[in-house]
Amino acid sequence: MSIDKDTVKRVAKLARIRVTPDELGPLATEISGILGWIEQLNEVNTDGVQPMARVVQMKLPMREDVVTEQDQNEKVLKNAPDGVGRFFTVPKVVE
Repeated sequence: MSIDKDTVKRVAKLARIRVTPDELGPLATEISGILGWIEQLNEVNTDGVQPMARVVQMKLPMREDVVTEQDQNEKVLKNAPDGVGRFFTVPKVVE
């Protein structure tokens, strides 16, 4: 697909990007190249290919959920602006 200077100018205006007249030609060439790569990707047959997040199928290592520091309530509540007993108090947000 070939993009001309007028199309680049219009897209730049819609995107609110300042583009000087000298930049229109190189941008048109660059965008045309990108669209050419996209057309090449569209030609690849992907039937039966499952979408994936990474190339290698692997499970992330999981650590055991173990308590390392017990009874830290007092230390944590010292950081609270207001607390009652073992709880944080917060302003009411629902009327």
